[in-house]
Amino acid sequence: MSFEADFSLTLRARYPLIYIPSPEEERAELAIARVASMLSRPTYVWDFVDGYQGNPNAAAVAKRNPLQALEFVEKTQAAAVFVLRDFDRFLDDVAIARKLKNLARQLKSQPQNLVMLSNQVNIPDTLGELITILEFPLPESTEIKTELKQLLADTKSELEPRAIDDLVRACQGLSLERIRRVLAKAIAAKNWISPEDVDLILEEKRQSIRQTQILDFYPATAEISDIGGLDNLKEWLLRRGGAFSERARQYGLPHPKGLLLAGIQGTGKSLTAKAISHHWHLPLLRLDVGRLFGGLVGESESRTRQMIQLAEALAPCVLWIDEIDKAFSGADGRGDSGTTGRVFGTFLTWMAEKTTPVFIVATANNIRQLPPELLRKGRFDEVFFVGLPNQTERQQIFDVHLSKYRAHNLRVYDTDRLAYETPDFSGAEIEQAIIEAMHIGFSQNRDFTTDDVLQAASQIVPLAKTAQREIELLQDWAASGKARLASRQGSLGLGNG
Repeated sequence: MSFEADFSLTLRARYPLIYIPSPEEERAELAIARVASMLSRPTYVWDFVDGYQGNPNAAAVAKRNPLQALEFVEKTQAAAVFVLRDFDRFLDDVAIARKLKNLARQLKSQPQNLVMLSNQVNIPDTLGELITILEFPLPESTEIKTELKQLLADTKSELEPRAIDDLVRACQGLSLERIRRVLAKAIAAKNWISPEDVDLILEEKRQSIRQTQILDFYPATAEISDIGGLDNLKEWLLRRGGAFSERARQYGLPHPKGLLLAGIQGTGKSLTAKAISHHWHLPLLRLDVGRLFGGLVGESESRTRQMIQLAEALAPCVLWIDEIDKAFSGADGRGDSGTTGRVFGTFLTWMAEKTTPVFIVATANNIRQLPPELLRKGRFDEVFFVGLPNQTERQQIFDVHLSKYRAHNLRVYDTDRLAYETPDFSGAEIEQAIIEAMHIGFSQNRDFTTDDVLQAASQIVPLAKTAQREIELLQDWAASGKARLASRQGSLGLGNG
């Protein structure tokens, strides 16, 4: 259901107090006014500085006085929609809260509704049962295309349909105001809009996502070939490379939901998330779940909804959730008034019911900390266990890293010997051994050698030794058949030299 249809239904059902969290105040007010007009109701807009707009009598008495703004609503008998900007700032005032409770009783029997507009949800517990929250989504592709075509007509620019679609796709996830601003910047630079402005839009998108302080727009430069080993996982990913195409939709194929990568630290789980984004040519968003949790009541739930809305607006995309086990290990709600549980519940529901092409890649080091609901079929398409690389995979990993640092001189390194001499090393530990060997060679004014790498490796105590018990428990979990093995040769870890 669209926002306007949902809002119209809410007005007709006589919901007295409505709360719309959105940074797009102007666009939201236009949508509210359209719906109110269709229901033959005037719209009165109030803010703290100017009072009511659209009614000069009210403006004279309601400037800088939120209580008088509510008293005006109380005295008005005719059908109307009252929009109060930034009114969440006053909800903790006992007089305002009491007046809203009284108004809620009165408005139920009248064709009047009070709408509060704010950038975020900030509702005290005392009013939680009375206020209905409606989400105001970011502009969809049709709305963006209409705006873009209008600007093209104004600037007498002509673009191919495919170029227009590329620009529209690049704009998805931005507010209409930001889209207008970045396109105005393009017009100011060269007096027209061109296909090359996609880069300008993407930079604006990065800034916009950064400002949410919830998601990061992550550069995806890693490739599938950068992953050493993990043949089962790579084959699974390559098979789904075209699953987001229009041809896949015509075939009847549903969008892939996501992937959970569980296993030992430093084995390439995060690298895989980046490689998926690059290989599928999809933007990569990184979610720091810790940023979802705010100090104010309702703030965490609001941030979760904002994250979901932004990810869906940017779809198709890859949403990378690193170390999800640490984020939701306390989902039972003990110790935080149930906030973690509510955020986790919202997230689970979205994962199960989402129809937008947001592919979730979650990584976990300790699968035993995850709530069992997250592992249930339907949340992810597949759960893979990423164990320590066996000797063949270690050789591939050495090849990958040495190609990165010494592509011109790769043949001088004995990767067979290196792989044999580094049992139980993870990919991250192999890279660290190479870097340490480079330090040895650099300090002696020469290139580093195979012996330098082995010397560096001898000084590294791998995680397989320092956290042997924890790794054995992970391997037992994987061996029980609860996850597919990412490696074709079935290596689970310890003693695979």
